[in-house]
Amino acid sequence: MKLRGKTLVVTGGGSGIGRALVLELLGRGASVAAVDLRSESLDETSAIADAGDRLASFTADVTDRDAIAALPGRVAGAFGAVDGYVSNAGIIQPFVKLNELDYDAIERVVNVNFYGTLHMAKAFLPHLLERPVAHIANVSSMGGFLPVPGQTIYGATKAAVKLMTEGLYAELLPTNVKVSVVFPGAVATNITENSGVEAPVDADDAGSDYPTTSAEDAARIICDGIESDQLHIYVGRDSRMMNILNRVAPRRSAHIIYRQMKDLLSS
Repeated sequence: MKLRGKTLVVTGGGSGIGRALVLELLGRGASVAAVDLRSESLDETSAIADAGDRLASFTADVTDRDAIAALPGRVAGAFGAVDGYVSNAGIIQPFVKLNELDYDAIERVVNVNFYGTLHMAKAFLPHLLERPVAHIANVSSMGGFLPVPGQTIYGATKAAVKLMTEGLYAELLPTNVKVSVVFPGAVATNITENSGVEAPVDADDAGSDYPTTSAEDAARIICDGIESDQLHIYVGRDSRMMNILNRVAPRRSAHIIYRQMKDLLSS
């Protein structure tokens, strides 16, 4: 789907990849409805974008099914129609092993990452099926196709997003709605802070040699993937390489990630 002249919704549009997506979409001639839990973050995005009536902000919690069900009407009220969305809002879990993770933290991650993505699909799909052309892009993670110690529940939710999105792709093949699932590797964002999670003490040392993708490059890759109707969009060299390795040698890929993460976890 070519983005110029289209209207897209971006969840998590107040910061990180979401903000970069808002700016990239606007730069490609789209109108954007930026959605975020934090109104102050949306205000910052709006001030940076300075896009006039091509950008509208909506404060909403993706875990609130009723609030998301009302969102298509609110966006249509601002722009007249909705042509697609990027379900980007997501959080990580505390950097601990599953045995040490409490149920409140587990439910929070599941509600945001999985149910938030599901709420968007259920709310917007009926409207998208009425459009001449439309697109759904759900953000999973490199952690959605290979295990990351200390992020096991996060990875489980992102694996669920992966398979749900692939199921949507199959179901929607006879329709006008195209579907993409996005697999970011390490992207330089403030997701740890936004998730309310304390960074591990040794995180800076452990990640000093690990390549990261900028949020701006991630947004460009995602938008390129949407415009070319890619089913799988891999963001970052790490995501592309680990996808190949995990298919060929899954045990080896698990060991590589373990060595990267082991110093961040308590024994």
